Amino acid sequence: MSPTLLLHLVVFAWSLTAILGKLITIPPADVAVWRTGLAAIGFALVAKVMRVPLKVPRDELWKLLGIGWIMGWHWLLFFLSTRLSTASVTLAAMPAIMIACSLAEPLVDGTRRWRRSELLVGLVIIGAVSLIYQVELRYWLGFTVALVSVLLATVFALGNKTLTHRHHFAPLCFWQMVGACASCLVALPFVSGTWLPVVPGAWDLLWLMVLSQVCTVGGYAGYIIVLRHLSMFTINVVYNLEPIYGIVLAALIFGSTEQMSLGFYAGAAIIVGSVLALPWLKAKPVPLT
Repeated sequence: MSPTLLLHLVVFAWSLTAILGKLITIPPADVAVWRTGLAAIGFALVAKVMRVPLKVPRDELWKLLGIGWIMGWHWLLFFLSTRLSTASVTLAAMPAIMIACSLAEPLVDGTRRWRRSELLVGLVIIGAVSLIYQVELRYWLGFTVALVSVLLATVFALGNKTLTHRHHFAPLCFWQMVGACASCLVALPFVSGTWLPVVPGAWDLLWLMVLSQVCTVGGYAGYIIVLRHLSMFTINVVYNLEPIYGIVLAALIFGSTEQMSLGFYAGAAIIVGSVLALPWLKAKPVPLT
């Protein structure tokens, strides 16, 4: 299989996340608990098969668990957004992660300054977000939750930037999934009103296995492989096709419930188009975080 085809399959798998969040019937917090817990088991099995030890230095362990804690809240809010709105509305907010990372990175590490192209794209995206709020006011809460999820994903991405170069992906993801599962379990009583996650039925369990093993474990493993063969420019461009795949699939699967106004699609297209154009505007590839 060519690396480019594998990358498209990875992005396609990631685009299923919001759709699976709608298909699964248990509460959003319970979805996040099961996803992270099952994914942790999956990464542990990958580490065993690849004969990679899960042990990491104690100071690094706490960093991995802390970043995982943030990731858990990101996913919890992500799945909550799909229930409060639609899969399309949630996916429309996700490309903002890339520009948020570009704007936040200089504030975090001070290695570079903002570029005019980043600020311009940021202003365009703010305008597109305002348009979506105006034309889809009925989903304002779900879209807002999705944007908060984007902010948490930005913190996760920036915090994870250096760790990905110091650890094999299997132990790194295992401990982050453990941290994510712990944060979702702590949130469970406040969000779902229960101390333990709901036991899923047969269909929910099937979708949870796809979500945790295919979209999470398989998706990340495939991403690591393509990193070795493709330029970051190519990866960035294909990665940002995720909402397009997801919105089209959501319309095919859920039908009329996913049909949005023309204004929404215009706003979503502006967001996706702006993010896709950013690497060219910056005249060199940007790292995917």
